[in-house]
Amino acid sequence: MIANAKAGETVRLPHNAVDLEMNYFDEKSFQKEFAYQLHLPWQAAFQHQEVALVFDGSMANTVVWVNGQQVAQHADGYTPFEARLTGLLQAGDNLITVKIDGSENPDIPPFGGQIDYLTYAGIYRDVWLKLTDAVSIARIKVETAHELSDAKAVTVIATLANPRGVALAGSARAELCTLDGTVLQQHTVAFTGDTVRLVFENLAGLALWELDSPQLYRVALHIDTPDGQDTLDARFGFRTARFATDGFRLNGKLLKIRGLNRHQSYPYVGYAMGRRAQELDADILKNQLHCNLARTSHYPQSPYFLDHCDEIGLLVFEEIAGWQHIGGATWQDESVENVRRMVQRDWNHPSIILWGVRINESRDNHDFFARTNAMARALDTTRQTGGVRCHEKSELLEDVYTMNDFFHIAPPDWLPGRTPAPLRQTRDVTGLAHDVPYMVTEYNGHMYPTKRIDPEDRQAEHATRHLEVLNAAYANPHISGAIGWCMFDYNTHKDFGAGDRICHHGVMDIFRAPKFAAAVYASQCPPQEQVVLEPVTYWARGEKDRCEVLPLLVLTNCDYIEFKFGDFPVKRAEPDRAKYPHLPYAPVTIDSRHVDMAEVGAWGMQWLDCQITGFVGGQAVSHVTLSGNPLPTTLEVVADSTTLLAGEKDAVRFTVRALDQCGRVLPFLDDVVAVEVTGGAKLLGPELVLFKGGVAGFWVESTGAHTDTQVVVSTRRLGRQVLTLTAA
Repeated sequence: MIANAKAGETVRLPHNAVDLEMNYFDEKSFQKEFAYQLHLPWQAAFQHQEVALVFDGSMANTVVWVNGQQVAQHADGYTPFEARLTGLLQAGDNLITVKIDGSENPDIPPFGGQIDYLTYAGIYRDVWLKLTDAVSIARIKVETAHELSDAKAVTVIATLANPRGVALAGSARAELCTLDGTVLQQHTVAFTGDTVRLVFENLAGLALWELDSPQLYRVALHIDTPDGQDTLDARFGFRTARFATDGFRLNGKLLKIRGLNRHQSYPYVGYAMGRRAQELDADILKNQLHCNLARTSHYPQSPYFLDHCDEIGLLVFEEIAGWQHIGGATWQDESVENVRRMVQRDWNHPSIILWGVRINESRDNHDFFARTNAMARALDTTRQTGGVRCHEKSELLEDVYTMNDFFHIAPPDWLPGRTPAPLRQTRDVTGLAHDVPYMVTEYNGHMYPTKRIDPEDRQAEHATRHLEVLNAAYANPHISGAIGWCMFDYNTHKDFGAGDRICHHGVMDIFRAPKFAAAVYASQCPPQEQVVLEPVTYWARGEKDRCEVLPLLVLTNCDYIEFKFGDFPVKRAEPDRAKYPHLPYAPVTIDSRHVDMAEVGAWGMQWLDCQITGFVGGQAVSHVTLSGNPLPTTLEVVADSTTLLAGEKDAVRFTVRALDQCGRVLPFLDDVVAVEVTGGAKLLGPELVLFKGGVAGFWVESTGAHTDTQVVVSTRRLGRQVLTLTAA
């Protein structure tokens, strides 16, 4: 166990140095130094083996001592590093001391200016004890070739660790396997020096890594030398990914990118969430929001998140740490090293299709960005580079012109029918006389911040703005796609957001509860994957101007809808192809075109039940009922899992919703949600929370005890629910 030396508190990793409120906290509370200590008992294996602590990530400027002697220093808060303990461990007890500094050091990216996100102090990712022989495998790089052929090829390149400086010679055996361990082919070579290279050719019958069938394979490499043996695995997939002037192609097929930006932060605990929470965010993006890409704004993110993107078929645009500011020579040297660490850590992920090697939204800096591009290209010739800017006519040193386009009233050539604005054709943005690969990497966000509890009209406009930009991206073949800002609301500095330390820019709130705009993305999937039928309304008289319900936006991927208001005749409404001709699935707009003039008054002056039915292939596939007299009826409590892992620092998300008699959320219900957790877990955050927009959320985190957990959720008006998480 690791103890926080300052507070004398025993903690488990991952760990956030300071417990936080959800909002209105002082970010300076963690902008200082903290110490962790571990008492490491002597093991017989330490006598002859190489011993190291491997840190997946700690924030930031980490220094490690063993028994009072410094053994490692690592400035970057987002990439892994090792602290070598060999020869310094003694019989009995050994004291490992780790100092991290949460201050915003101007010599370390992303610091030196102002950044619109928080960098929470702590050892916020896992730490591993690593024991190897004197010679070991430091890293493996897997390069694929002839991916679209029936005779594929794989090159395995391994770098060996040789801290004692012995003469390196031996044999290496590589096995190409399926994930279940079935060996497909193996190859053995003799080697000298610190690099091992093996090639597999004419590989037949192997599947591509596709979004709907993300086939993964594994290379197991074993080395044998007079000074030791080692085995290391690496996962990979066969796929091609290429941005061109006419769009993006995955495995040779055009694919319009539809994505969202993601921060790796969580309420109360900052960055310190383990594997399950990281995987859940990937699942939400892929299976709930039906995006095909995530951008890791604005830093390399958890290996657990990236691993799961590989597993489920979610593309990733990964970038180095930074936000607008470029520091001096020391800062720039560290940023170039950030590129190296990011690429070497993540080069085997088939999900990653683009390296972000420019500081987000920074001004041009030719010499600096020439170095970052050169570093990425020297390490990985298989992927293109991008560099996210928000300035027109920025110098293009990367392969793809990646642009944050925050025209909240977009130009007529992009969004017909809106207020005229300057043209935003790709050449006008780039300033070049020829087309180049181009992708929009942010839009909306701070231009139209929307809370999940905001009025219906604002929610509808929020959804409309996302619809319009996506429609425009689909319309323009020179735009590879668009990545919205952003997946969910996130904590930030006092200088940004709503003054409450939250940027309300997401299509979901900070607990990953969807706003109406989330259905914009979800509705673009085929109905065979998921039928989406989401009317953008609270269905409350007086919520909209003039007490009228029309126009009513319905986000859907159905062929058409039918709706019935009170006892009036059933009406049919088609997708609004006039306004959204290019979207895969246009929403339905119900307005005066669908309602007889004699009925218009009733739609505003009478508040009746409304039934909306979605049809696909002529069959009714989804129904929504909106109650004209909603009453609190049901307390819905949903956990993302029924188990809690005791052997690691695991967390399960709970979503609490107040529902009316039709199963719709009651957006204005005032009630307190009380949460009580007993057994092998603890509650993250306060025990009493308020419904916000009819929804509350919290996480329950394991304490390490192999004991079942009981979670009791109580409300005054809707009673209580009891859920049990089984220890696993």
